[in-house]
Amino acid sequence: MKSQKLRFTGADGAQLAARLELPIDGRPLAFAIFAHCFTCTKNLNAVGNISRALSREGIAVLRFDFTGLGESEGDFADTNFSSNVADLLAAAAFLEADYQAPQILIGHSLGGAAVLQAAGQLASVKAVATIGAPSDPAHVKHLLRCSLESIEERGIADVEIAGRSFTLKKQFLDDLEDTRMRESIRNLGAALLVLHAPLDETVGIDNAGEIFTAAKHPKSFISLDRADHLLSAQRDSLYAGSVIASWSASYIDAPISVPERGAKDNLVVTRTGSSSYTTEIRANGHSLIADEPASVGGRDLGPTPYEFLSAALGACTSMTLRMYADRKQWPLEAVEVSLRHEKVHANDCADCESKDVKVDVITREIELIGDLDAAQRQRLLEIADRCPVHRTLHAEVVVRTSLKE
Repeated sequence: MKSQKLRFTGADGAQLAARLELPIDGRPLAFAIFAHCFTCTKNLNAVGNISRALSREGIAVLRFDFTGLGESEGDFADTNFSSNVADLLAAAAFLEADYQAPQILIGHSLGGAAVLQAAGQLASVKAVATIGAPSDPAHVKHLLRCSLESIEERGIADVEIAGRSFTLKKQFLDDLEDTRMRESIRNLGAALLVLHAPLDETVGIDNAGEIFTAAKHPKSFISLDRADHLLSAQRDSLYAGSVIASWSASYIDAPISVPERGAKDNLVVTRTGSSSYTTEIRANGHSLIADEPASVGGRDLGPTPYEFLSAALGACTSMTLRMYADRKQWPLEAVEVSLRHEKVHANDCADCESKDVKVDVITREIELIGDLDAAQRQRLLEIADRCPVHRTLHAEVVVRTSLKE
């Protein structure tokens, strides 16, 4: 994932801090905006994980801090739910002017309510996903119950939320009361995905039911069974992101025509960040992940590079046999190839010329399924050694490396 730090002008003129997460090949299929939860920021772990999950599938994500929060300018005390919606519209205008109009809106908690309110005002939006969202923004008042009386009497009060102090004015409460969500949900004009955790103690699961009932089709619901409200566990936020990415693919307007590519159009881009060995891969628009086992410092989120090497040989082997059998019109129903890579001392390798080093050995076992006679099976075994990747592994390979300017 390529991450760019950006700033754009919010609804009231404040400069809002943002990050634009792009697919590592720099060719997004569509753009999305992520609205964070009440008093949270764009840097919440769950927000980052969901954004990364979408960018791996080719969807660029703009996540930003609402006015007065995180790294954005402005006074939080002067903001309210309506100003958050206005900031969302400003973010959409920024994307449309500098990149591409957003087709997807994603909102967490109160940010979910905000995207439901904003979607009807954005013609470009095709899909909306909410995570742990309240069906009524006034639901937030339960977080302020210890300060409500003071706010009502004095018109302003300092409140503590999640261990941090914020200043709220009475206009914030009045704005929550004045917002009516049911009509906005009914007139959404976009596909809706509602994600909610049954054990959410901050925003009850009944809110998800009310949003889902109010919405028109197409609409879908996903239960985040083990998650908490903030999706604190990495598995939950990564799962939510992968679900949103897969679901939204049915609704976005991806490039209408993809040029037919030949054998030489084989661009592969990889990116490894600073926090782990987890590596994103884009191979001509196809997303993969490589990683290392946890025992050596990885997170085991994907195959290792050597497992990808074995996979390349296995795939090439079975494809080559499939092509040969089709050309000969032999009754080959399927090919299964099992491979294992290891490094062994050359002394243990009868086929190795040098005996004083370790060598790479790939053990390949081929299962041919179909009504083949012995001669056909033997010929296919011989053809396996002629697959292009097999030949590459046995040939002299030149890797030309340079630093990108």
